[in-house]
Amino acid sequence: MPDERLLYLGDVARQPYGTKSPRTVTRYAVQAAEFLVGKGIKALVVACNTASAVALDAIAERFPDLPVLGVVEAGADGAARASAGGRIVVAATEGTCRSEAYERAIAQRRQGARVRCVPCPLFVALAEEGLTEGPIVDSVARHYLGSLFDGSEAGDCLVLGCTHFPLLAPALARLAGPGVTLVDCAEATSSMLVRLLEGREAPKGTGGGLQLISTDAPERFARMVGKLFPALGPAPDVELADL
Repeated sequence: MPDERLLYLGDVARQPYGTKSPRTVTRYAVQAAEFLVGKGIKALVVACNTASAVALDAIAERFPDLPVLGVVEAGADGAARASAGGRIVVAATEGTCRSEAYERAIAQRRQGARVRCVPCPLFVALAEEGLTEGPIVDSVARHYLGSLFDGSEAGDCLVLGCTHFPLLAPALARLAGPGVTLVDCAEATSSMLVRLLEGREAPKGTGGGLQLISTDAPERFARMVGKLFPALGPAPDVELADL
């Protein structure tokens, strides 16, 4: 959607969400949504799996006329389609796994699917530190997921159920093996957003663009964004905001 103007808010001041209580995550997520709605958005993507798992209903209730899309629903849809045998492994945060949101969402889309959600908290720290390859990453990945891709009941689909985890995708793909499909929730969400906004697209030639906003440490956030979006360069401009 090259003509759409995108606002990307990173709540650096209060991350990580994955280890916090559902009540706290919901409060933070609704505050973030209120900030973005104040900027005049026409649709909201909750691009955090933990917030999607526990706060999506509260956001939708707060803004009933705003199209709201969460990455859990999109990831579950992608996994239900991609899994050959219905044996799905979800690598996620503690909060996402505790909510059982992926299990419910996948069950609605694929009867008989066997879903195992595995908390992988150290993956977030590795991605934040830029450690995406090498023996440390391989060792942590084996610790969390190694036993799930062996034997007759091995998973055939791995959902990267946290915004950070796609940075570790090459290492996770090697661990899972060539017969396992990786589902990137970001790609699945983007596809669903295109369908959601059908008929409401920005006029061609509008120009679009990306505005980055952080609630703290904009320089650190810019470095992380540079890893997630290499096309923006190593240190893109970031606006500082107080929620």
